[in-house]
Amino acid sequence: MTHRLFEEKHHASIYQRYRFVLPEEIRDIILHYLERKKVQPHALAVDLGCGTGQNSRLLAPHFQEVVGIDISECQLEEARAVAGFNNITYRKGTAEELPFPDGSVDLLTAASAAHWFDQERFLLEAGRVLKPCGCMALLGFADNFRLHYGSCGNRLTDIYEEFKKVLLPYTSTQLAVANTKLRELYAAIPFPDKERIECIPLKQQISVRNIVGFMESFSMYQAFQRAEPDAASALLQRTLDRFLKEMGVTSPDTLMEVTREYFCLLASKQE
Repeated sequence: MTHRLFEEKHHASIYQRYRFVLPEEIRDIILHYLERKKVQPHALAVDLGCGTGQNSRLLAPHFQEVVGIDISECQLEEARAVAGFNNITYRKGTAEELPFPDGSVDLLTAASAAHWFDQERFLLEAGRVLKPCGCMALLGFADNFRLHYGSCGNRLTDIYEEFKKVLLPYTSTQLAVANTKLRELYAAIPFPDKERIECIPLKQQISVRNIVGFMESFSMYQAFQRAEPDAASALLQRTLDRFLKEMGVTSPDTLMEVTREYFCLLASKQE
């Protein structure tokens, strides 16, 4: 079953503005893996669940063609609005029914998206469309977000965790799949040649405004907003105010440090 989320236009614009761009370190891990497994040329990369195209754009300089696939037309509109990437095309579709011939794709990626896929059908499609020695890279981040500012210690992280706790009734079971770092999906990948890389650290300086915008982009917050719009808006404003008070600042453009860890699941189809 394909999960239809992130489809509203407002949500898509928030997603484009505030979601974290994957670090270049992860892109390099993927490209080095592909170089080890498959000789040039690397013609076609397909980015599944591409959203507004952040990962697709990272891949663009390294392939003749990149195709981003997403179920949400609103997300794809945001992706297409970013100019300067003539070798990227975006198509509406699902990871379980890919519009490519057998053995035609060099690299399949999914960044913070594979937990929404129908595991069995996706893996069958991946095996069908990948070229011999073609590669798959499934990416995500661990549920260990940490916020730092001055002498605030863990108090900012506690505010973030309390925000998520309010959203628990609206949290999909698929997010629990993501929080396992896709262990079941990795075990089910039928290619013997596969590897798992965890604990890829990332530190960034991000404004309070952008952190709260990132939290607004959560699928469970959007579900809460649809069910109880006034309560959801109040929660977001209260969280912003608590961050500013704890930091002892008044401007939402004040920067804080964000620490998180990514993981990357890699696999190569046999010849």
